Amino acid sequence: MIKSLPSLNTLRAFEATARHLNYHLAAEELHVTPSAVKQLVSRLEDSISVPLLKRKGRGLVLTSAGAAGLNDLCLAMTHMKYAVGKMQAEQHSKQLIITVEPSFSSAWLVPQLAQFRGAHPEINVLIDSSQQLVDLERSNIDIAIRYGAQSDNNLVHHRLFNDQIIPACSPAYAETLSTDKKLTDLLSTSLIHWDTTQLDAAESSRQWFVWENWLAHFGVHNIATKGGVHFSDYSQALQAAIAGQGVILVSEPILKNLFLNELLTCPFKEKATPNVGYDIVTTKAGMDRLEVKAFVDWILKAIKYQH
Repeated sequence: MIKSLPSLNTLRAFEATARHLNYHLAAEELHVTPSAVKQLVSRLEDSISVPLLKRKGRGLVLTSAGAAGLNDLCLAMTHMKYAVGKMQAEQHSKQLIITVEPSFSSAWLVPQLAQFRGAHPEINVLIDSSQQLVDLERSNIDIAIRYGAQSDNNLVHHRLFNDQIIPACSPAYAETLSTDKKLTDLLSTSLIHWDTTQLDAAESSRQWFVWENWLAHFGVHNIATKGGVHFSDYSQALQAAIAGQGVILVSEPILKNLFLNELLTCPFKEKATPNVGYDIVTTKAGMDRLEVKAFVDWILKAIKYQH
């Protein structure tokens, strides 16, 4: 076990050079000269008495010792960046960064956000509408709103509402369906598909937005479900349905306003109620911040009022 660490500058120089396997590219990243980078790497090798890089042709390759430490060193650099970011964030403690599943962001949160801003004008809110699950304990994200969130004892979870997935279309499009409104009517309709394969939610959660799976839940297997229009963006799929281009599977709880304003209607009585829903998640340390607690309290009350 080493008694003391080499200088941070030498470690940064080696980490950048090892990723690029090029002194010039590492120098551009670190805003120094290639010769300075080379000297720093040499100082690191001298301080630990182990060669880390060697020439091969016109390029560089890692030695076995260099390769052994690179992954951990890259991770350490990333953690240091996060740590510095968190320290800087304390100067802007009135800012909230919220990562939100895109469909919830566009359909519910963004239209409602003015209420929170009106009640808390001193809090700046940054919405990261992303399909990627973020490690809240290793990032500068304060709050996550997730679909089908997995239980984690290290985090604070609040269920916003359980989901209910239904077919929806514009009122004008619903008029083109038969008067008895049976699922077999979908044989002659245009199906709108939202591609959920990019979502980080579990397969068991995503499957409910796939037409074949939703219809099978009600014992309907004789409808070709691959045709129609396919979208990777939920907002675009939703706009297609509002524009009367077909029938889409939607989460009813987050679209209540669209149904109340008669932009969408549900032409069928069948509703799937899976054991999954939307959750708001933060860290235990995050809940000690007044800004985080204010947002969590606000959204829980807003959801309760609407449902």
